[in-house]
Amino acid sequence: MSGGLFALLDDVAVLARMAAASIDDVGTAAGRATIKAAGVVVDDTAVTPQYVHGVAADRELPIIKRIAIGSIRNKLVFILPVALVLSQFLPWLLTPILMLGGTYLAFEGAEKVWGWVRGHDHHAAPVAEVGKDAEETMVSGAIRTDLILSAEIMVISLNEVADESFWARLAILVVVAAAITVVVYGVVALIVKMDDVGLHLAQRRSAVAQSVGRGLVRGMPKLLAVISVVGTIAMLWVGGHILLVGLDELGWHPPYDLVHHLEEAVHDAVSGFGGVLGWLVNTACSAVFGIVVGAVVVVVVHLLPSRKPKAAH
Repeated sequence: MSGGLFALLDDVAVLARMAAASIDDVGTAAGRATIKAAGVVVDDTAVTPQYVHGVAADRELPIIKRIAIGSIRNKLVFILPVALVLSQFLPWLLTPILMLGGTYLAFEGAEKVWGWVRGHDHHAAPVAEVGKDAEETMVSGAIRTDLILSAEIMVISLNEVADESFWARLAILVVVAAAITVVVYGVVALIVKMDDVGLHLAQRRSAVAQSVGRGLVRGMPKLLAVISVVGTIAMLWVGGHILLVGLDELGWHPPYDLVHHLEEAVHDAVSGFGGVLGWLVNTACSAVFGIVVGAVVVVVVHLLPSRKPKAAH
């Protein structure tokens, strides 16, 4: 009897270790997939605070909460089932879909760069107005924008774990969806309330608190600008890299081979920091490729349709 009990406990321990290993594998794979989607995550974090610009302070967090709920619904209800079905039955479609998303990222990045050159950032204008109807419209627009960014995050993540089993892919993508949503909108909530914290500290009697408070108020616009720049660079890098790898997988090897040879040359030429410098070369080349492709799309989407035939004299 005791032997059977110990055998049962031993089996339970084995199952527990297997479950722990599986959870650890899911966490590792989810972390790897999330890193690959970093460019879209940073851009999502940079864009979202614009949606509550000009909103009453007591409505900022409720609006962010509503957008966050819409974001997790986008990922789990709409995007995840479609992505899993494609990966299970039409896996060959993942590369073209990923490249389409990479092109969109390159377009978004190039459009932001073009906006900086022209002195007009298309994300910078306030979108919120006073009133319940305006808030509903703004939240709906934010969730629609999130749908595109979330689709990119999920497809990039799925591509990283395409070799896993169906249930492992499901678990990993659920973890990625939840983690990214919490991180993005948690950071957004901190950003949009940081100026309120600064104003509160600026009214304290302590000179140190006042100094910190004024620094927070002055620093938030600069922080948003830095996040925007980093997000743009990340989009160009990720988009360009997706396109280079996709072209290589579809049979056109020269662009990716050139970048790979440059990366290896730098890696072999510099001892100690060769790996880091090689990665930087790959990243820079991917970003350049991304901005070239994105610039072409910007021209096609914005400039060519706007050209009107000259009136006859």
